[in-house]
Amino acid sequence: MIPFSILDLSPIIEGGDAALSFRNTRDLAQHAERWGYRRFWLAEHHGMPGIASAATSILIGHVAGATSTIRVGAGGIMLPNHSPLVIAEQFGTLESLYPGRIDLGLGRAPGSDQVTARALRRNLASDADEFPQDVVELMAYFAADPRLPVRAVPGSGANVPVWILGSSLFGAQLAAALGLPYAFASHFAPAQMMEAVALYRANFRPSKQLQKPYVMLGFNVIAADTDEEAAFLATSKQQAFVNLRSGRPSRLPPPQADYLSRIGPQEHALLAQVLSCSAIGSPATVQAGLQAFIDRTGADELMIVAQCFDHAASLRSFEITAQVRSALHS
Repeated sequence: MIPFSILDLSPIIEGGDAALSFRNTRDLAQHAERWGYRRFWLAEHHGMPGIASAATSILIGHVAGATSTIRVGAGGIMLPNHSPLVIAEQFGTLESLYPGRIDLGLGRAPGSDQVTARALRRNLASDADEFPQDVVELMAYFAADPRLPVRAVPGSGANVPVWILGSSLFGAQLAAALGLPYAFASHFAPAQMMEAVALYRANFRPSKQLQKPYVMLGFNVIAADTDEEAAFLATSKQQAFVNLRSGRPSRLPPPQADYLSRIGPQEHALLAQVLSCSAIGSPATVQAGLQAFIDRTGADELMIVAQCFDHAASLRSFEITAQVRSALHS
């Protein structure tokens, strides 16, 4: 049975705040553990009014401390924003606190606009093109006998699986060359998914961490008891995407029954493209969508994304998704 995991952005809803988001994130992780999800990942974004997971390492600790068996990690840490040593120390600390449960996914995007990126780094001297060297340096800090003159304490000898995240061919090539598992952001940037997965699998080189290719793909699910209810709930995420791509990032808005009838063809085309890897509907509809996606991609694992304005609706969506998983064939 193919494993399912959860990517959570700790969304901030209209009328809510970060404290509410963190309570909901913790509650979702506890339910996910009971429902059999393998991982619970959080993503680093900055300056986004609707995303509360900016201090990703801190939030990972919050979730790991409230759960006991589910793996918790970053999907991902945007490494150009940080020195590799700092991340090695943070995740070495997390692994020491919650041994055998911490994952580290690494991406090379800033997770923000350029003005925010400059505020994070104080300058833009760090280069995304140096991402491969930074990944190798970070992995060296985790090595039991690091070759570097500087030691990560905690971190040296920590068993923290490293993943490469991507939405283009760059990450696929790097993950293959380093022999690392690969997670593709098909839940919002699916254009190069099939090409990237094929490139990764064809060029994979076994490593100490991984002997054969392992692909995790992002997939949006909004599940409810009826197709109509799910379509209504999905308008919150649709509004948020249109707002973001229109230069008006917002908190997660409440659903609107007539939303799709009020937007133009350009917005419809945008949603059809960025959210093409999605299943929205009743349990039967979601099961069919998941099965078709698995059959098309041969994914080893799915990272499920569901953002509903109402927390109870999000929980119900993830519960339905966990229930239909048992009926799928991989």
